[in-house]
Amino acid sequence: MPVLAGLVVDVVRFLDCCEDDEVDPDAAVRVMESVSWVLTRLPHGRREGFLTVLADLATTETDPGRREFLQAFPFACGLLDERPATTRD
Repeated sequence: MPVLAGLVVDVVRFLDCCEDDEVDPDAAVRVMESVSWVLTRLPHGRREGFLTVLADLATTETDPGRREFLQAFPFACGLLDERPATTRD
């Protein structure tokens, strides 16, 4: 699951950061919304597993930008309602 979780995050990160001439902005938003929709419908156990994998990936990530994106991903996709105070800084 770590490889798939990392791939999902990297695809969303690419779509979030790409220029308008790389990917149509409306298409990028539709794909990111679709990813969020699917992830929020995961059964509770699988969602918890996915969140654990994301946290593990963020802990071991050496690229600060990717680490920050991994940490923010569950909140941006609606998997969690708010970030704990310890990860906001």
